[in-house]
Amino acid sequence: MNATAPVPAWAAARVIRAEKGHETRTLLLDSAALVFTRLGYTRTTVADITAEADVSRPTFYVYFASKAEVFREVATRVREEFLAAHEIPGVDESDPYALGRASSAAFLAAYAANNDLLTVIEHQAISDPAIAQVWAEIQQRPTRRVARYVRRLAADELAHPAAAPDLVAEAVVGMFARFGRSAPADEEAFGDLVEALTAMYLRLIGVEAQAA
Repeated sequence: MNATAPVPAWAAARVIRAEKGHETRTLLLDSAALVFTRLGYTRTTVADITAEADVSRPTFYVYFASKAEVFREVATRVREEFLAAHEIPGVDESDPYALGRASSAAFLAAYAANNDLLTVIEHQAISDPAIAQVWAEIQQRPTRRVARYVRRLAADELAHPAAAPDLVAEAVVGMFARFGRSAPADEEAFGDLVEALTAMYLRLIGVEAQAA
């Protein structure tokens, strides 16, 4: 088979349509997140979302069946953002200093970026079982992931946690949530907060501070 054969026109067109479809779906999700944050779930309409995205209502229904469906997708993206905060590409997980600093910054940024949206998700979780499941995962899965990491460090004698790993993990994630709600916009102040929280995180998981 000739590896340099040109791509058939029909195949190239399909790729272009898929890429444009992905872009439009992402645009709708981004726009929905903005509107839900601004108006809350109840007051938001599909018309509000399409106006924010500058697309037609029929275009919305190509990708989502309802306001409820797009909200579930928005909430799921938030969940994935928090789960990704402890999986930093290019950071050695066996280095608690580097991972602690990178995770601190990622968690803070996630909370700061989604603070108001998290409130909307929490409120909607009261009446929507699917959102309740996502909300529980946003709260619990990062905590479980941190607990597993602390247990692994302790088993390798790289850390001596201040308490049981599950309790330490709850304290760590709660600390990020508390400070993430008021994270400063100023880059230098944000960096200072990351360093402070990293130091507290390392103390909680029982890793000695690096020599100056």
